[in-house]
Amino acid sequence: MLYILTCSVSAQHIQNHQLDGSMNRGLGSGESFNPFRGKSKDSTKVDIKVPKEIKQWRIEEEMGDPIGIDADTAQHMFQNWHLTEGTRGEYNFLGSMGNPRQSRIFFDRPTDTKFDFLQPYDYFYTYPKRFIFTDTKSPYTNLSYHSSGDKVEGDDRVRVYFTTNAGKKFGVGFLFDYLYGRGRYDNQSSALMNFTLFSFYRSDRYNYHLIASRYHMKQAENGGITDDRYITRPEETDGSNSNFGTADIPVKLDKAWNRNEVYNVYFSHNYNMGFYRDEAVKDSNGIATDTLERKFIKVSRITHTLKMTRDMREFINHQQPANYYADTFLFNDSVDHTTSTTIENKVALSLCKGFSRWAFADITAFASYSYNNYTLPDTISGKRDEFKRKYNEHILKVGGIISSNIGNSLKYRIEGETAISGDEIGTFSLDGRAELNLKLWKKDVKLTAHAFAKNNRPSFYYRHFHSEHFWWDDNDLDNELRTRIEGRIEIPAWKTRISAGFENIKNYTYISNEAVSRNDGKSFLNRFGIRQNSGIRVFTAMLEQDFKIWKLYFNTALTYQNSNNQEVLPLPKLNAYANMYIKFKIAKVLNTEIGADVRYFTEYYASDYAPALGQFVQQNPNDKIKIGNYPVASVYANFLLKQTRFYVKYYHANEGTGKRNYFLAPHYPMTPAVLWLGLSWNFYN
Repeated sequence: MLYILTCSVSAQHIQNHQLDGSMNRGLGSGESFNPFRGKSKDSTKVDIKVPKEIKQWRIEEEMGDPIGIDADTAQHMFQNWHLTEGTRGEYNFLGSMGNPRQSRIFFDRPTDTKFDFLQPYDYFYTYPKRFIFTDTKSPYTNLSYHSSGDKVEGDDRVRVYFTTNAGKKFGVGFLFDYLYGRGRYDNQSSALMNFTLFSFYRSDRYNYHLIASRYHMKQAENGGITDDRYITRPEETDGSNSNFGTADIPVKLDKAWNRNEVYNVYFSHNYNMGFYRDEAVKDSNGIATDTLERKFIKVSRITHTLKMTRDMREFINHQQPANYYADTFLFNDSVDHTTSTTIENKVALSLCKGFSRWAFADITAFASYSYNNYTLPDTISGKRDEFKRKYNEHILKVGGIISSNIGNSLKYRIEGETAISGDEIGTFSLDGRAELNLKLWKKDVKLTAHAFAKNNRPSFYYRHFHSEHFWWDDNDLDNELRTRIEGRIEIPAWKTRISAGFENIKNYTYISNEAVSRNDGKSFLNRFGIRQNSGIRVFTAMLEQDFKIWKLYFNTALTYQNSNNQEVLPLPKLNAYANMYIKFKIAKVLNTEIGADVRYFTEYYASDYAPALGQFVQQNPNDKIKIGNYPVASVYANFLLKQTRFYVKYYHANEGTGKRNYFLAPHYPMTPAVLWLGLSWNFYN
C-alpha cells in the first residue's frame, strides 16, 4: 500500500530515552548503563564511555510518518506484558499462552469487517503501525524471556531486538520473536515465530521506513473440553481422582491444527521540497532567544507507500470425530487451504503549514490502488474432483487529509476516503479527531474527541468461504455502515481518565451459529453461515483512576458496556481491573514493586470459538452457556536494576475457590495456578 502522513505528524519531536517511559511491545528496560564506570580504559586514563541514548517511534501506518514514543523502560506492569489476555485481562482467549483471543471491550476491536485469520493472533502479529523503530548512538540489543511451568506443560517466549545506526540518518535492525505454549490441556499447544528486518533513513529532504517480516503461527485445536463439570464440579466426574490432571480431561478434537504463514513488506518513503532559513531558538517556555539556528522549512511533500502481504492459512484435521460436522463438501483430504495476496500502493501530495502566514494547516491529497488475489478449494459440479478457484479484486480510492496544531492548546485531524472504481466502488470512510488542552481549577485538563463514519463492504471471506465442512458464497451482502462518536477527559494531576462513546452499526455482519440438533436433542452438529443484522447499538463508558495512600499504590479501570442485541453481539456489562502494590528500593539500587491484581467481568453469553474457521463466532442459540462472574487474582514481585527488569508472579492464585467457573471462552478453561518468571535486559555496546 502506498500512503503519506501529514507534515505536522512528521515534524513531531521523537522523545528521548526516559526511565518512566511507557510499555511499548516489551522491547527493553532500564536506565542508562556504563560498563566502564569508575574504571580506566588504558594507562592514559582516558575514560571511554558507551553512549546509551536511544529514541523510539512508531509509524502512522495509514500515512507513513513517525509518531514519537517514550523508550520502553517502564518497570510498572511489566509482570503482565506476556499475558495473552492483555495487561489488564480484557481479552477472552482459549486458556494457553499464544492461543487465539478476542477483546471484550468492543471499541478495542478492529473497526473494519475483514474476516481476517490474523486478528485472533494480534497478541503476536505486529502490524506496521505497532512496530517500534529505534535511533541509537551505539548498537542496542534487548533480550526478553518469559517462562512458566515445566517442559511438559509450561510456556516460553524469547524475544531479541537489535538495532544500530550508521551515522545520524540511517539505521537497521532485526526482531526475532518465538513463543511456545505447550498448554495445560490436551491438544492445546501454540508455536508462533516471527523474524523481521527493518531499516530507516531520515533527513530534511528524503525519508524512508522499511519493514520485512515472516511469520509462522501454528495452533493445535482441541475444540474445548467435552464436559465443563471437569472444572466446575469435578466430584460428579472421574476428574475427582487425585491422580487426574488437566491433561487427562477429555477434549473434542484430536490431531487438528490451524496454521498461518505470512510474508509482509511495508515500505514508505517521501521527498520534502522547501528551503532553509535562520530562526531564533526557543527556550523551555517557548520564548525566543538571541541564538539562531538553520532550519529546513517544508513547503510540500510527495510520498509513496508500498504494502505487500502474502498469507497462507490452512486447517488440518487428520482424525475427525464422528457426529461432529453437519456437512461435508470436500472428500479427497482433510486439509482446508486458502491463500490471499495483497499489493497496495498509495501516492500523496502534501502542502505543509508554516512556510507562510496563509499556510494554516497541512493539506494532503492521495490516491491508492489495491490488487487482491484469493484462492479457495472448489469442486466441479457433480464430481469429487477438486481444484483451486482464483478470485481477483481491484480497488481505486481517492481521499484527503487536513490537520493542524493551534499553539499547544488545540490539535485536529480530518481524513476522508472513498472508492471511485473497482470492487468496492461507493464505499467510504470519514474520520475526525481533536485534542484540546486547557486549565480547569488550576489543573491541566486534556479533552479529546473522535468520530467516524465508515461504509465498508464485507470482506472477501465473509462473502466467499470454501472448506471441507463449511461453505458459503454471497457476493451481494449489503455494505456495513458504522458511525461512532466518543470523548475522553484526562486530568493528570488527579490521575483520572474518563471516556464514553456510542456506536451504531447498520448491516452488522457476523458468523451465525446454525448448529443442527441430533435425534437425542442434547447434542448438535456444527454448521455456520454469514448473517447481517439491521441495527446494532453499543454504548461504552470507562473510568480509570490511580491513587496513592502512604506507600500503597492503586490502579483501577472500570468499563461499562451495553449492546442492544446480546444474541448477535454479546458483551459483558462490566469489565474491571484493580492493581494494588507497594513501591520501594532495596539497598538504594533495586527498584521493587510487590503487589496483587485482580480482573473480573460480569456473566454473559460470550462468543464461542470455531476451530475449523479459526474465528470467534456466535454461540449455538439452543445450547448457550454463560461465562464470567469469576475474579482472577495474581500476586507478584516486580524489580528494576539498572538496565534489567525481572519479575516473579503467581498467576491465578485463587484457583479452586468460589464457583470454579474459570472460563475465558465457552468450554475452554483458563490456565490453573502457575508461577511465572520474566526478564528483560538491555545491552549497549
